[in-house]
Amino acid sequence: MARMGRGGASKDRKDGPERKCIATGEVQPKYGLIRFVAGPDGQVFPDILDKLPGRGFYVSADRDALDLAAKKNLFSRGAKQPVKVPEGLTDTVEEQLARRVIDLISLQRKSGRAVAGYEKTKGWLQNEEADVLIQAVDGSGRGKSKLSTPHFGHYIGWLTADELGLAFGRQTVIHAALASGGLTQRVVEEAQRLKGVRRNETGSGQSKG
Repeated sequence: MARMGRGGASKDRKDGPERKCIATGEVQPKYGLIRFVAGPDGQVFPDILDKLPGRGFYVSADRDALDLAAKKNLFSRGAKQPVKVPEGLTDTVEEQLARRVIDLISLQRKSGRAVAGYEKTKGWLQNEEADVLIQAVDGSGRGKSKLSTPHFGHYIGWLTADELGLAFGRQTVIHAALASGGLTQRVVEEAQRLKGVRRNETGSGQSKG
């Protein structure tokens, strides 16, 4: 199980405001947490884009922490009012985070900072154009082992082939790479939040990210 409070936040960024997780009590940078707000009817909503109006309260981007907050309704304490927690809130957060990562990768593709497919990914890695190696969690382990994370770069290995396919306008994608600049750092941070919330443990090879 994932350790609570980690949040999976990118470790090479230390700036930005900090917030306290209502489940763990840990204070950490906002980009390692999920913001929630209570609607007019007292229903709790995840605010993945950090744009919804109202008083925000935060939970670490960690499935254990989110499940604990939902189970014990710690959101009411954070909102300083009684609130209603919808069924399957953690799964909703995961779905929204995955959609966010897919959208960001798609934007990088449209700006020429992302490629998909084994040969193109291999080419970017060999030419040191890639800052991030992305491989589908359900892709062949043998095929994935032939490509290595860029030196001082990042690895994302917990999106599915279908999710990567959505980002690149294909049915499925196993291998992809991102160049530095643009929204790449955002992709890395949002993917780390997703990693903390995802059910599946995805094996080794991700420590370089």
